[in-house]
Amino acid sequence: MRVPRLWIVSACLICLLLTAAVVAWAQSRKAGLWEMTTITTLQQSPFPPGMPAPPNSPFGGGPRVTQVCLTQEMIDRYGAPVPANRNDCQVTNIQKGDHSMTAEMTCSGRMTGKGTVESSWSDPEHAKGSVHFTGTIQAGPSPRPVEWTSQSTSVFKSADCGSVKPVATSDK
Repeated sequence: MRVPRLWIVSACLICLLLTAAVVAWAQSRKAGLWEMTTITTLQQSPFPPGMPAPPNSPFGGGPRVTQVCLTQEMIDRYGAPVPANRNDCQVTNIQKGDHSMTAEMTCSGRMTGKGTVESSWSDPEHAKGSVHFTGTIQAGPSPRPVEWTSQSTSVFKSADCGSVKPVATSDK
């Protein structure tokens, strides 16, 4: 009778140790400067037919490389870089897993609509993410429909963000 109890106690102890290891690994994501490479594609363009996106637009089609300062608070709250609070966007319904997160994004203002945010990481220094957004954007006197998807990869660069300030985020 003592042997089964010993096995049960041992199994519980192993489960607790594995859980602690997973939690420690997930929390070992590094705060600091990250380099994010993003490609945004338009499924529905707000621009008139034949008109390309402006060169400085996030809808330009080519990869955009940006430096992002990820704070420990952002890691604790979101688990990964999330879209900046541009166009009055709110990140809500955040669901974090051991190696991933999902959330919803709602925007109002010049761009109005909803999107989904997903991110995953294989180790403390690498992450992949995507955002899919559907809504409207104010283009001239009337709003125009827009749908876009962004795919990104992020790589940790340094614990010191230098002159790069953390992005403003907002969630409910």
